[in-house]
Amino acid sequence: MFDESLLDDPDALSRADLHGLLRGAAESGARVRTAARNAAEAGVPALRPDGRPRAVLVAGPGPAAGCTADLLTALAGGSAPVTLIRPTGVAPAPGALRWVLPGWTGPLDLLLVASPDGTEPGLAILLEQAYRRGCSVVCVTPAGSPLADATAQARGLAVPLTTSPSETRAGIEPGAAAGGEDRPAGERPALPIGPGLLWSLITPLLVLADRIGLLAADPSAVEALADRLDQVAERCGPAIATYSNPAKTLAAELADTVPLIWTEGELAAAAGRHFATVLAALAGRPALAAELPEALTAHGTLLSGDFAAGADPEDFFRDRVEEPETLHARVVLLREQEPDVTSPAPAARELALQRETPVSELEPTDADSPLQTAAELLAITDFAAVYLALASTP
Repeated sequence: MFDESLLDDPDALSRADLHGLLRGAAESGARVRTAARNAAEAGVPALRPDGRPRAVLVAGPGPAAGCTADLLTALAGGSAPVTLIRPTGVAPAPGALRWVLPGWTGPLDLLLVASPDGTEPGLAILLEQAYRRGCSVVCVTPAGSPLADATAQARGLAVPLTTSPSETRAGIEPGAAAGGEDRPAGERPALPIGPGLLWSLITPLLVLADRIGLLAADPSAVEALADRLDQVAERCGPAIATYSNPAKTLAAELADTVPLIWTEGELAAAAGRHFATVLAALAGRPALAAELPEALTAHGTLLSGDFAAGADPEDFFRDRVEEPETLHARVVLLREQEPDVTSPAPAARELALQRETPVSELEPTDADSPLQTAAELLAITDFAAVYLALASTP
């Protein structure tokens, strides 16, 4: 059940926000600034690279590593291939995960490790592999963690992870977001991904990527990125009414639907996949992401099957009082800019209209750089996933 009235009640939202999700989303800009300072203090701007790496490899636990690799791929624009090293293991526990370098990895390559926890033995083993092969290593992980020590032993560069009081530290998960006392983390399950975490992980890597010539992220660009995140937080905050709040509007539109996230452009594709991940992780909602124009073929059958807006079982006269409401598809169009004559967006709208499927659309406004484009798409969809999670009841 989705309680739309909760969206316009800031006090009720605060009481429902046991994990401090809204605070995490609102402080993304501050995280970027702090993470950039941490990168500077760790010595990233002082690096003197010999040139671009042959390839960039990204590793880390959880969905944040995948989105980090996605964003770096889109922002690098082909200046160097970016490869995500996916973990293997019997369970998603720190001690059970293992990462293996591709066989071709060597001294010309760069390994980037992003770990919010820093206790994964498998990542320490990965760093040993990189050291033996002469591969350069940069790790973003909590200061003083076992992974930070392993990075030093592998002669890599460790950048302290930017954290906030709303996150788990030293085995304690703060309950301040709900007005309660701190409690052991085991009493409330940790979230696999939270708003703001991605920016803590990727900001030092953006500073590094700028230094080695992969993309443009100089100090002024990073500050503009933080400013854009602050602006989105102002537009999407809990005090802003639904009718003028793009995140609340999107959350209300996605209630009781199966979102089909169709994207146009590489940055929008990365944001769309991240949106599908946080919808599942935070709101417990299934969502499918696909890139246009292939999405029209991949998801076309969904718009004419059981999830179509007009779909209904044959027995029209049966009693529906005790039955749960049927979920129907809703298309979410994520774009990096206004569509032109080559855009597949009009065809996407036409297909949805033919199948009686509603459409939500989101594109950045007045973005001056790819970083700002990514910031707006990611921040608005993060806020939307949080509102959908808080206003939904079992």
